[in-house]
Amino acid sequence: MAIKVVGVVGLGNMGLGIASTLVRAGFTVLGADINPARRGPAEAAGIRFHDRLTEVLTGADCLVFSLPYARDVEAVVTAPGGLLERHDRAVIVIDTSTSNPGTSRRLAARLAEAGHGLLDAPVSGGPSGAAGGTLTMMIGGTEEHLAAARPVIDVMSSTAIHVGPSGAGNIAKLVNNMLVAAHLITTGEAMRLSEAAGLPAEAALKVVNAATGRSAVSEAMYPRWVLTGSFDSGFSAGLMRKDVGLAADLAREVGACLPLSAEVARIWAETHGTIADGDDFTRMADYRTNMENPGLE
Repeated sequence: MAIKVVGVVGLGNMGLGIASTLVRAGFTVLGADINPARRGPAEAAGIRFHDRLTEVLTGADCLVFSLPYARDVEAVVTAPGGLLERHDRAVIVIDTSTSNPGTSRRLAARLAEAGHGLLDAPVSGGPSGAAGGTLTMMIGGTEEHLAAARPVIDVMSSTAIHVGPSGAGNIAKLVNNMLVAAHLITTGEAMRLSEAAGLPAEAALKVVNAATGRSAVSEAMYPRWVLTGSFDSGFSAGLMRKDVGLAADLAREVGACLPLSAEVARIWAETHGTIADGDDFTRMADYRTNMENPGLE
């Protein structure tokens, strides 16, 4: 069945951008958020904001979730009077939240029993990618559900990679974010060394980014958000701590020995005193702040 109405649950930095992109593409977009203050920005973007979550869950042809935690995803999927009790059509849920792979598999099974589908489809690209429809999506789920949701996914993303069955999307995202979390620390330490030895970070970065030490952190994040001192990527340190914790949990669950990643997780967990959960996550790479940060010694 054709998708004409898309429901977006979670209208924060990412969800609002996704919903706005879908409006511009011609979809009717229903929106819901636990924060009523999101009504104004949503309606200004042409989104039909609903106070009752069930109105979105029962009125949309396809759903996009943009939520902070796995428990939030589960609460929405199992909401009374919502998806599990809906039988008028098959609905595909595109869950862009970074979640627990096991939770994704369990919820996919419950939705399948009710005749619906779930794609765990966490994203990379930040608020600018959400607003521009240029997200990278890593997708777990069935080929059938992916094909059904393709009209929505194509609007949201410039790159969508189907990595495997249910849960695979979140595994890929946790692997990616584990690397980003480490790169923020190592790039910050490298720039700290360069500055301490008398070479400005700006000069060192030119070499790093032309050589083999480069990463997305050194090439994009550092110049844009760290060297400028803006620290406004739109992704919080608290959310990165959550993702690092999920990666550590997954490592324990599957019995993977990851000593360096364990040290990265420790650093992220122990730097609340200098980098609060509400701070931008790129502050972890700021050698100027972390010079006196005992958590990084």
